[in-house]
Amino acid sequence: MPASDAAANPILLVGCGKMGGALLAGWRERRIAPRFIVVEPADVPAAPDVTHHRAPAELDADLAPAAIVLAVKPQSLDVVLPPYRALAARGVPFLSIAAGKTLGYFARQLGAAAAVVRAMPNTPAAIGRGIAVACANAAVSAAARGLCDRLLAAVGEVAWVEDEGLLDAVTALSGSGPAYVFLLIECLAKAGIEAGLPQALAERLALATVAGAGELARVSPEPPAALRENVTSPGGTTRAALDVLMAAGGLEALLIKAVAAATRRSRQLAD
Repeated sequence: MPASDAAANPILLVGCGKMGGALLAGWRERRIAPRFIVVEPADVPAAPDVTHHRAPAELDADLAPAAIVLAVKPQSLDVVLPPYRALAARGVPFLSIAAGKTLGYFARQLGAAAAVVRAMPNTPAAIGRGIAVACANAAVSAAARGLCDRLLAAVGEVAWVEDEGLLDAVTALSGSGPAYVFLLIECLAKAGIEAGLPQALAERLALATVAGAGELARVSPEPPAALRENVTSPGGTTRAALDVLMAAGGLEALLIKAVAAATRRSRQLAD
């Protein structure tokens, strides 16, 4: 599809759960396209630039979307994809955020010539602070890649890789990573309670500390290691805590093991 035509055509979103809904909100805010078509069995908030269908059979036969974004659960794709094979044959690019489903899988389901971008976003996309890593197959044109980049950038940062195999490690680090941070907040709060703080205060301190430190790391020109050293006085309280966290088998070793385990599981689930 020529870039000039794509600019005037709608984005077709298949699935509008939490991540699909976050994407749609970002697209509408940035006016990525003049209108959006959503295929979702559940209700979708009404909007003048959004058309909602509960099944692909309700779509117009002559529909020519600029791109089709797949935001459904991976296990449902075998059933979801067949109605869109004709659009794939017409050159409409697909952007999938379904975890574990490989470019090879989409080639089998949509046809060998299908233009597919596979991406792994993460849940901070819900507040426009996500990060996604994407990989395109050889059929994706420069214009389609640019459109997919804009679609993902509407909810955060975007990086691209040529080696699809890296998406397993991406899934383990940034895809699953928010859960690790939430666990850190939980653990910090529990540690504060064990040290004698009231629960409400411990939880407030833990949340504000992690959120504030993350934002400081984001905006500071200094690397995280330097920021850590800035907080650490020789012989002080922070040093005492870091001696525990940075000991053999401490936080770094645990995170390496955790990310490795998630990477292995991602490879096992790949299709």
